[in-house]
Amino acid sequence: MQFFNTLFIAASALATLTAATKDTPSTSKSPNKVHFVNQDSTQRTIHFTPQIGTPPIAPLSLNASGSATATFPIGWIGNWYSVSKGRKNIPGMLGEVRFDGYAGATYFDVSAIVNPDDNEGVKMLMPMKGQKPMSGCLDFTTRCGNAYNKWDDVQTMATLEKELICFVGNGGKESDGKRGRVGRRFVEA
Repeated sequence: MQFFNTLFIAASALATLTAATKDTPSTSKSPNKVHFVNQDSTQRTIHFTPQIGTPPIAPLSLNASGSATATFPIGWIGNWYSVSKGRKNIPGMLGEVRFDGYAGATYFDVSAIVNPDDNEGVKMLMPMKGQKPMSGCLDFTTRCGNAYNKWDDVQTMATLEKELICFVGNGGKESDGKRGRVGRRFVEA
């Protein structure tokens, strides 16, 4: 039942999104990209895991306090995680994406299900230009209410943008405190 509720909510959100951008030309042939931003002085490698049937993506090196971009083929579905230099290659917080999904939309989220103890990896994921909606949190030392924390959370976001930005690492004292901060309004019932 949760699946159908989630599907209904996602379809409703997408219908609203599609109607709002009805006059926008289709960009389904534009390249799908994720821009990775490293928020601290730790060098990292981003490892990609494609869904069966979609092509593999080579690991991406991310310099300390640097950025790098990965390009994805049309229709790519999968996830990625970050491994800090000198650490074992163990999946942590996941960035998950489905490019060119229903109605050409990009579906994405940050997931804490595989390894909720990862406090150094993937933090936030959002559209590059509009920066809304956003998934994840800058700090995972406490429960993040904007990420998948259990199997039936309703956290998948949708956008018509083909480029996302993913923040990894800890901003802490090394950050100017401005990168990755996005104003949010909470709806109260």
